[in-house]
Amino acid sequence: MFRFTFLLLCLLCSVSGFAQFNLIGDANYMANGCIQLTPDEQYSEGIAYSTTKLNLLNNFEIEFDIYLGEKDEGADGITFVIHNDDRGYEAFGTWGECMGYGTWNRSRPGGTYIAPSVAVEFDTYENPTQNDPTSDHVAYLENGSSFHTKFFNDNNMSFNLEDDLLHNFKFRWNPTSKKVTVLLDGQIVYQGVKDLINDIFKGATQVIWGFTASTGRKSNLQYFCLKRLAQTKPAPVKMARSEMPQQAHSQFARRNK
Repeated sequence: MFRFTFLLLCLLCSVSGFAQFNLIGDANYMANGCIQLTPDEQYSEGIAYSTTKLNLLNNFEIEFDIYLGEKDEGADGITFVIHNDDRGYEAFGTWGECMGYGTWNRSRPGGTYIAPSVAVEFDTYENPTQNDPTSDHVAYLENGSSFHTKFFNDNNMSFNLEDDLLHNFKFRWNPTSKKVTVLLDGQIVYQGVKDLINDIFKGATQVIWGFTASTGRKSNLQYFCLKRLAQTKPAPVKMARSEMPQQAHSQFARRNK
């Protein structure tokens, strides 16, 4: 695991922490220092972007708690998103099943979306058009598409995130191995290798990150509490002796006679 230098971005119950996010739509600050994304109301959409960009050349881990409501038949969920959309801090996606991030799938054209981007959705309502299972679930998404073919629900069709509890979430990125790791309540729910810089963001290394959420005909109170952002530069790669330039190798050999 990386050694991280900790940078505290959100101090709970501190007014100074409020200025660190740009809020869109129904997003609003809460008295406990968390940020509400949607109230428990129909057709709501809220987005919160950190004013501190991520540097994809660094190792980083972001940790936060999420709350997805208390109504098991509520909707629709939250996404954690990293993006370089041309709209910057005003980027948003479609409401309802797209959770403020994505758009209707290929069979339902229309709607706006956030791209280029990667996201992790915490989906609390089954929408067959997005290939959702009948249970709540977690899924990795790219480039504003809410349609997914893989998901995590702990192999439990009764998996429930609308349980009136905070759930701990971590997102890790390693630029050396190009590994993305997602944990929910201490359990790895997604792990994959992806060249985010070149394959997703076309060479850009400074990217925006934040949270989106939405409701539709059904609703829930949904919010997040940021706990920490930890970043560190990758350790320099040590060159093996056989990989040294010939001149340097000769000098090294002479010094060690």
